[in-house]
Amino acid sequence: MEQQMKVLLAEDDKNLGTILKAYLEAKGFPTTLCGDGQEALEKFKREDYNFCVFDVMMPLMDGFTLAAEIRKLDKKVPMLFLTAKAMQEDKLKGFELGADDYLTKPFSMEELLLRMKAILRRSAEDTVRPSIFTIGSFSFDYNRQLLTRGGEENKLTSKESELLRLLCENLNNVLDRSVALNKIWYDDSYFNARSMDVYITKLRKYFKEDSSIELMNVHGVGFKLLVNG
Repeated sequence: MEQQMKVLLAEDDKNLGTILKAYLEAKGFPTTLCGDGQEALEKFKREDYNFCVFDVMMPLMDGFTLAAEIRKLDKKVPMLFLTAKAMQEDKLKGFELGADDYLTKPFSMEELLLRMKAILRRSAEDTVRPSIFTIGSFSFDYNRQLLTRGGEENKLTSKESELLRLLCENLNNVLDRSVALNKIWYDDSYFNARSMDVYITKLRKYFKEDSSIELMNVHGVGFKLLVNG
């Protein structure tokens, strides 16, 4: 599978971009290198890519803006951000835009490759997992990232959708916190745990209109999505 993967790489540091392109191609990932976000967007419109690696700080169009434009064209293409920043707000923004992962510079080539492979494994698993769920009076369409009730639609972010699907797959049972963190964020660090808590709070707000649904904290263990009746 890896031999068929085509990567779109947007990195304005020419030296780093050249090194990354050479490394990925040596590992069997044909890679197109772009020096700014606008060039990358034009490339994506003209050609098919299976994976995107975007630097955040770029001229003409930054990585966040580029990601937002890409998501209008393709909701599912795997996306990983590279950045020199380590601000929590930047990471949260990246995940809100549908990023699958995030690497802070400096990083090793081996770590980048491992994270890419982890994302691709999850994408492959997604093809055989259920995508439509009924939760009380709500209907959840994972592929469309839509939570619907009585004709009212809520468009979910990628991370909200990933987390809700895991909760649905464990309906009325405990979803272990570390399992969710490693499946969605690939790391059960303190920062990622706090980030997941933010998404849990957002999901609770969606379900507040249906009193039969409860999204519980199970202290020290994880979360439980309960549907009564």
